[in-house]
Order: sequence, then C-alpha cells, then structure tokens
Amino acid sequence: MSAERSGPAAESTGVKTEGRGEMIKAPVDLQDLRRRLYVKAKTEPSWRFWGIYVHVCKIETLQEAYKLAKANDGAPGVDGVTFEEIEAQGAGGFLEQIRSELIQHTYAPLPARRREIPKDGAKGKVRVLSIPAIRDRVVQGALKLILEPIFEADFQPGSYGYRPKRTAHEAISRVAESIIRQKVRIIDLDLKGYFDNVRHDVLLAKVARRVTDQQVMHLLKLILKSTGKRGVPQGGVISPVLSNLYLDEVDRMLERARESTRNGTYTCVEYARYADDLVVLIDAYKAHDWLLAAVVKRLREEFAKLKVEINEEKSRIVDLSRGDSFGFLGFDFRRIRSRKGIWRAQYTPKLKKRTALLRKLKEIFHRFRSQPLNRVVKLINPILRGWVAYFAMGHSGRCFDFVKDWVEMKALRHLRRARGRRGIGWDRRSTHLLYDIIGLFNGYKVKYRTG
Repeated sequence: MSAERSGPAAESTGVKTEGRGEMIKAPVDLQDLRRRLYVKAKTEPSWRFWGIYVHVCKIETLQEAYKLAKANDGAPGVDGVTFEEIEAQGAGGFLEQIRSELIQHTYAPLPARRREIPKDGAKGKVRVLSIPAIRDRVVQGALKLILEPIFEADFQPGSYGYRPKRTAHEAISRVAESIIRQKVRIIDLDLKGYFDNVRHDVLLAKVARRVTDQQVMHLLKLILKSTGKRGVPQGGVISPVLSNLYLDEVDRMLERARESTRNGTYTCVEYARYADDLVVLIDAYKAHDWLLAAVVKRLREEFAKLKVEINEEKSRIVDLSRGDSFGFLGFDFRRIRSRKGIWRAQYTPKLKKRTALLRKLKEIFHRFRSQPLNRVVKLINPILRGWVAYFAMGHSGRCFDFVKDWVEMKALRHLRRARGRRGIGWDRRSTHLLYDIIGLFNGYKVKYRTG
C-alpha cells in the first residue's frame, strides 16, 4: 500500500504507511485499535475498510496472535514444528520471518494436517480436524484480530458460536427461557457437512462487503485455497469468524421475523445458533400456524442461496406440548410441569454425551490397570472437571450422581485389584480415601438453571 493511499482505518488510529506495508510505530495499542474498528463498523454499517493490511503485519499483532496460539497449545502441523522448538531458537526471529514474508508478499500457507476424531455416539463416524502449522496459526490469528471486530459489529444477538464474551451456556439459557415463555414449536435443522461445503466465492463476496483492502483479500484467499476448493477447516484459527459470517444472512432473516412479529416485550419467534447448530422456537398459539410454515420456507430459501444442504433425516419440527423433545448443544430439552403446576423447561445431558464420557474413562482405567490409582486419577480428573463444568446447568443432578457412582466403583475396583483383592470393597472410609487422600474429582454441582 502506497503512502498516498493510507486508508480510513489507518487515519483513525494515527498510523502512517510507507512502501509495501512498512509503517511508523502506531501511538495506540492493539486493543484500542480493535475497539476503534468495532465502533467504526457499528456506527457506519455500510463502511468498507481499507488500509488495514498494515495492522495485520505489525509485530505487536503477530506477537499477540502467537501468544494466543501458544495458550491454546495443540498438536504441530504438517511441518512437525512445535512451540518448544520455536522457543529454543527464539520466538522473536520466528515472528520477524513471518512479518517479512507478509510484507514482501512471499507468504504461502502450508497444507493443514488432517486428523480424524470419533463423533460422540456415532459409531464408525468421525469428524475431520485440519491442524495448521504454527506459523499459519499465527498468520490466521493476526488476520482474525483485525477482521473480528469489524464483523462482530454486524453479527446478530441470536448467534453465539465462538464469539467474544459469548458462551454456549448463554445460548442454552436463551432456548430454555423461550420454552418457559410458551415457545414450544421447535424447528430443529441439521446442516449436512456445513464446514466442508462453504463456497469460497460466496464467502469472499461477503467479506468484500466490509473489506476493500486487496492485500487482506489476497491473504484470506490464500488461506482458504490451502485447504481445498471449498470449505473452512475445523481447527483453523480464523474459521469461526468466517463460518459465522457465512450464515449471517440466515441470522438476519430470523431477527427480522422476530422483530416483525413482536407484540410489546413478547416475541412470537426466538432463535439461537451456535456455529452450525441452529434451533428456532415459535409460540404455541393456533393463530400462528402460518408463522411456522413461513419461517421454515424462508430458512430453506436462505440455505439454498448459500448452497448449504439440510440433512432431512435429522431435521424435524418438534411440538413440546405433545411431549416431544429435541437436542441442542449436548442437552436434551423437553417441557414438564413443576410441583406447583407451572410449565417449565427441563434440560439434561444427552445420553450419548454421558456414554462417550464413560467410554473414555473406561479406556483409561483399562490402559493403566497395572498403575497406581494416583496416576489414573491425574489423567481422569481434567476430563471429569471439563465435562462437569460444561454440563453444570439445567437439570443435570441425576446424571452427575450416576457418573460419580460409576467413577467411584471403577476407582475402588482398581484400588482393590492393585492389592490383589476382588470386588469393590465399599465402606465409609472409601470416600475419604478416594477424595481426601488420593484426590479424585468431587465437584459434581449444578451451578444454575433456567426454568
């Protein structure tokens, strides 16, 4: 980018650019830059940003991207380079090399390493993760740091997947609260191979509505093409932002339906989306039967525009007033009456999620059956802690009791086998031994619930 054409983003942050992306040190830090980009995008929805490639190349941006990549850790990419090797040779030189390649436009991403992981409850089915090399994670992270605040300003309130300061728990609570407000007709759509079938031309056109910086567009195109002719890689640093952007028009359509059918504070339509997991809730009034059909029709039209295929076998319309249930983000939802006769939402961990957890723990107990229980506990505690932390909401108490009893039984049996004895040998002293002395995880508490 030439000195005569420093873009609006550069002017607003006091950055002066020279040559092919060289720059004088900016007087503001990265966080302030991201805030300014967000405010600009929020106040001017039609603004197109240019002059922002220089910020991607800043050493401060690359350092922050490296810091985030290192915090996430992860396996090495196709080149086999690890964080330990980078640190041994000096991270500063590693980042300067990346910066030089970006400025001179010689950067070329390496092919991502593919790794298959089994899907929960789906025997023989796998999810393919694409693991970029660390250098490519840093570049994607730098690009994300600059582009994310621009698109965050446009995203809709019902979108929760992988967004700053938004969690899956908030999406789950939104669904539960909607059920309490009598939105009991559920459109549960399953998207077929969504991440693998995102069309690059459509995605780049969406990016271009907000970004007119050709250097940024070229870099983004390089990243996308390195993974194939279509799709965004599951495992790519910038993939969550791009996948949300791809479905933003669907969110906007649902937001319009929500607002156009609003009656004061009451809305007839509600929705929540987490990445490719989407659920739409419509109230139970007979007069709104047309609304259910209209939303289904519009959803199909929007997905057809994006060339996103709906899995008809797994997609369905559910009526909770008839005793039906549906799944969302690992929970099973249904509607039941409380002891006071009030309708409320009940949501519990899916059986297949519990089964997948116990299968993983059983494998560890079996693999280390000849090892001391202390070592096994150190392996299973992080797994239990993470699983319980996610499902510690709603009505998970009974499921937690089952898991706790199962783990106790396995641990006691492992302990007695190590002593050459059979059975479980449970007594009052057993729990003291497991939890107070050996340190087995014991934090099975439901933190909060909606409904």
